[in-house]
Amino acid sequence: MHIHILGICGTFMGSLAQLAVAEGHRVTGCDANVYPPMSTQLQRAGIQLIEGYDPAQLEPAPDLVIIGNALSRGNAAVEAVLEKGLPYTSGAQWLCDHFLGGRWVLAVSGTHGKTTTSSMLAWILEQAGMQPGFLIGGVPANFGVSARLGESPFFVVEADEYDTAFFDKRSKFVHYRPRTLIINNLEFDHADIFDNLAAIQRQFHHLVRTVPGNGLIVSSTEDTVEEVLRQGCWSEVQRFATESENGVRLGDWCAVDVAADGSSFGISFRGAQVARVEWTLTGLHNVRNGLAAMAAARHVGVTPELSARALNSFKGVKRRMECLAEVGGVHVYDDFAHHPTAIESTLKGLRARVGEDRIIALIEPRSNTMRMGVHRNKLAQSCAGADLVLWYQPEGMDWSLAEVVQHSPVPAKIFDNIEAGVESAVNLAGPGTHIVVMSNGGFGGIHQRLIAELENKRGHAS
Repeated sequence: MHIHILGICGTFMGSLAQLAVAEGHRVTGCDANVYPPMSTQLQRAGIQLIEGYDPAQLEPAPDLVIIGNALSRGNAAVEAVLEKGLPYTSGAQWLCDHFLGGRWVLAVSGTHGKTTTSSMLAWILEQAGMQPGFLIGGVPANFGVSARLGESPFFVVEADEYDTAFFDKRSKFVHYRPRTLIINNLEFDHADIFDNLAAIQRQFHHLVRTVPGNGLIVSSTEDTVEEVLRQGCWSEVQRFATESENGVRLGDWCAVDVAADGSSFGISFRGAQVARVEWTLTGLHNVRNGLAAMAAARHVGVTPELSARALNSFKGVKRRMECLAEVGGVHVYDDFAHHPTAIESTLKGLRARVGEDRIIALIEPRSNTMRMGVHRNKLAQSCAGADLVLWYQPEGMDWSLAEVVQHSPVPAKIFDNIEAGVESAVNLAGPGTHIVVMSNGGFGGIHQRLIAELENKRGHAS
């Protein structure tokens, strides 16, 4: 079958494309923006990529068109599909129909940490010899790909609450029908499609309704998640948390004796310490991610001891505090953070690890929610863990970052073109500096430009 995917370079759609190729289909696709790491994966899989949405790409007509949720009415390719009467579906529906039926689905949901937790869970199952299939919105370093069919009934899927398609406004995750479900956390996000937090919680309640009675929900102890479960729950629930400041342990699963930077922690299950993790990751957010993954893995028979050993060898995920280079004592990281909570957690984790070293954050407020200014009052404080923040003011954003700079607890500046941002960061960086680039997009290729200028600076200095 020839499948053509509109919006193929999104993390979900690109991963789905790789599964379709592995199943033997001929896959082509198009997108407005084509950039690594997804474009690299797709080209390696032999998938033809087309820049833009010219309707001519639909000639000759494919057998099926899969339409990504970033596309809407008015898009030239979408209009051509409708006018020609071509068969079409959503990515989430096709995943359900062709890959998830009859399998034990382990779904990872929540506002933050979905990609990392899904990657941890898939790696734990892999180390347990289960050879799981998976579809993840990022590239786990241990696997080098974001999706695979797998050789067992087990399938790990990153479960996103964003809507399915222009013709299906339900959250994507209601299609997945998990037997094991992680709800990692819950905050207001996606302001372009949800009016408030209650609207998001309602979608999570719909997800909870799909978990069978003999399934398991692994949930954080956050009030926002508890409110979802109180709307109705028909499955066993196991909660997880880090040890509270007063020493009281909360939840079935608890992280105890946690190192200040999160690089090691013990695991307590219902009061008994069962394992300890010593890994390369940092931050309390990753400790919570690891706990959730261990709890979900236990549901399919993996012991905490084996899970801990797997996490010890977990290498992280591309674009999640991925160290791209070290040039003349300056470390450059790429991070996907696009929400104040994620920015704060990432910088806190790095600060705990590097101590007094200088941290420079380059941030692009790219997500729809950020561009709408929904979280503008939280952005300044979210960067308190850095020594300097360079904010990118993208063209077309209808509010100014000046107010964020004005209220920043640390020195902050605005730049409106990539060259200026690179120049500022390079001029202000010296040995022992950590530059963290934060964006959920390509950020105009700023990462490689930054590394190239640092190399150039080092060359001139020598």
